[in-house]
Amino acid sequence: MDSLPKGIKGIIGPSILNADLSKLTDESRRLLDAGADYLHLDVMDGHFVPNLTIGHPVIKCLRKNIPKVYFDAHMMVAKPEQWIEEMAGAGVNQYTFHIESTTKESMPEIIRKIKEVDMKVGLGIKPKTDISVVEEYINDIDVVLIMTVEPGFGGQKFMGDMMEKVRWLRKTYPQLLHIEVDGGVNMKTSDDCAQAGANMIVSGSALIDSKQPDKDIEQMRNLIDENLRSKKLHLQITNNEHCSH
Repeated sequence: MDSLPKGIKGIIGPSILNADLSKLTDESRRLLDAGADYLHLDVMDGHFVPNLTIGHPVIKCLRKNIPKVYFDAHMMVAKPEQWIEEMAGAGVNQYTFHIESTTKESMPEIIRKIKEVDMKVGLGIKPKTDISVVEEYINDIDVVLIMTVEPGFGGQKFMGDMMEKVRWLRKTYPQLLHIEVDGGVNMKTSDDCAQAGANMIVSGSALIDSKQPDKDIEQMRNLIDENLRSKKLHLQITNNEHCSH
């Protein structure tokens, strides 16, 4: 897909943090060919989190090789306002920054700048952050990202108690179409995410290391859509609006 669905439906985004970064294009294409809907790109600056990963030059190169896929840049950076134009220029579709990385006073300006360069706005929260802090921004953003591990490193254990945040969001703000979950999501924990009401699933090691990523992606997506239907949240959309790559 090259844009967010217009309805609430299950979409799966592999995180390439644990992939072989020397073969980033090949690894990304392999997962997209297996049925992934979008790519989740972890950007870390060594300040907001104690790790370094890729930046906009690498993403720009990836975009040249993969032109029509939705790029979700997860900005684990200390100054999210600093990289907005660079990421837009690199071909990023969704700019997901952390509410903990900035001040309340700066939030409206950051959101405005992201929209001005035609990117979708994602707002991430760490496990220890109360979900209520996102309330005043719900109508100004496109995605809420619930972290189910501490951001900064791959391969951590899934924090199941974070599903209460997802349940609260889905129940309290039905107009919020897209709730994303990231951290320790595998075949088992994706069912927990689905039952809570998440519809955007980020999965790293579980998909990258899988011997059957196509079947795993399909199963994850089906779990989400089944649970959304059971909650009468799944919105039927026309064929030309379905995800494609």
